[in-house]
Amino acid sequence: MQSPPRELHRLEKIVASLALLAVLALTIGFAQAAGGQRKAPPESSSAVQLRSSVVLVQDAANGETLLARNPGAVMPIASITKLMTAMVVLDHQLDLNQRVVISGDDLDTLKGTGSRLKPGSVLTRDELLLLALMSSENRAASALGRTFPGGTAAFVGAMNAKAKALGMNDTRFSDPTGLNSANVSSARDLATLVKTAHDYPRIREYSTRSSATVEAMGRPLAYRNTNGLVRSANWDIGLSKTGFISEAGRCLVMQVRMAQRDFIVVLLDSWGKYSRVGDANRIRKWLEPRLAAGSVR
Repeated sequence: MQSPPRELHRLEKIVASLALLAVLALTIGFAQAAGGQRKAPPESSSAVQLRSSVVLVQDAANGETLLARNPGAVMPIASITKLMTAMVVLDHQLDLNQRVVISGDDLDTLKGTGSRLKPGSVLTRDELLLLALMSSENRAASALGRTFPGGTAAFVGAMNAKAKALGMNDTRFSDPTGLNSANVSSARDLATLVKTAHDYPRIREYSTRSSATVEAMGRPLAYRNTNGLVRSANWDIGLSKTGFISEAGRCLVMQVRMAQRDFIVVLLDSWGKYSRVGDANRIRKWLEPRLAAGSVR
């Protein structure tokens, strides 16, 4: 028969073990409960059949990512560049009524793209801004940078300074048009660019205008928006910009409104003439039922 002190010591060990098990059970229970309250991670873009190499869909209000594919990949962004071009022009409060002459320096010697803005054409800076944003006019964007105080080099410096100030660490600019493939960014940075550009009423208006006519060298020139979705009654687009060079593929960024909420959509390196528009429609078809069901908070 064990002595009372030894029996008491044994009971104390049993009680301590039971207490430890209880603490562990409570800890696991709290962890499971906390895990149940966490937000679901963003869905992979494999949930939707998309043809863009880079995809990002964010809630514009809180920055929550709803859909993502390669959001950190750094790649050429083509004419998405022109959103930054417009912000730099507006930030420096340049005279938008000043008349600017298109010169031979504005011709594209890099990609050989054409333009109906012949050297000698005279437009206001405001008209150049409109054409750069709406129809992605390269000579218009080039003239905006060339006539900046200090010239194109100073303008590009201001573009990169703005990107740095916005925390766009994956972004580098080499020209105001986007024709240079050294203009690079990531989808995460471009979401910041879209959100910031949306704060400029002129950029919102010009980037989503369906069409416009300007007069150059005594004749009217009619232009249309490069994003056909702005002409669709089914879309509520608050900001838009397309882009294309061979190194970048077809690109599209937008801020769109669905179910009384604003979303940022970034599509990069989409191959096929209509694939970026198709991807935008597929994303909307995927997202709207989730919004209606309340599965997207």
